[in-house]
Amino acid sequence: MSNKLEGKTAVITGGTSGIGLATAKRFVAEGAYVFITGRRQKELDEAVKKVGRNVTGIQGDIANLADLDRLYEQVKKEKGNIDILVANAGGGSFAPLGAITEEHFDKTFDGNVKGTLFTVQKALPLMKDGGSIVLTASSAASNGTEAFSVYGASKAAIRSFARGWTTDLKARKIRVNAISPGVVPTEGYNTSLGMSAAQVDQFAQQMSAGIPLGRVGTPDEIAKAIVFLASDDSSYISGIELAVDGGMNQV
Repeated sequence: MSNKLEGKTAVITGGTSGIGLATAKRFVAEGAYVFITGRRQKELDEAVKKVGRNVTGIQGDIANLADLDRLYEQVKKEKGNIDILVANAGGGSFAPLGAITEEHFDKTFDGNVKGTLFTVQKALPLMKDGGSIVLTASSAASNGTEAFSVYGASKAAIRSFARGWTTDLKARKIRVNAISPGVVPTEGYNTSLGMSAAQVDQFAQQMSAGIPLGRVGTPDEIAKAIVFLASDDSSYISGIELAVDGGMNQV
């Protein structure tokens, strides 16, 4: 590794699996100290072991503002400030128009939109001027996926946040960017979407046919792009949506 994040302090929400965990591993390998969050203590403890060093796990739900306060109180106590924030936590589930319930809508928007908003807002007193904020959006915000409209709309809001907050934070030189992964099978396909391992494999094969690179992505490939947005390599980039989707939505 090239130590692109040497001496940096980072907070990564949703860091117990998938893209969040892969990002935590990459950040530590690049020299950062990371705080990761997750709702379930067992999975959080396992993730901390997988990262191995320079990591603190803090249990909490980003849709719960008291949990966010507790997160940032511990970050302040241990490190004092934040250089990088990756607002990654979120999720979704299938529900076609005509079968969307209020509970489905509230759960999706509370986790993805409300949670992201307050994850960032409550971090601001600790964010260093010139820091970097990365928001996890999704390719689902740019295409029509059957029975996935609520999730797609919530991720479109994340893309909009990156634009608005770039303007709000310009005086502090804090860069805000969104990353939009394409089809990247993670544990969430099983837990949130309720797909079996066989269904995930079948889905990946079907989707690969429409991806110019001919395959689905991996969490580590997304993590490498997040390192880019978090580091000085992207020092003149703010307000963008970086699509990491194998070309799926680009051609």
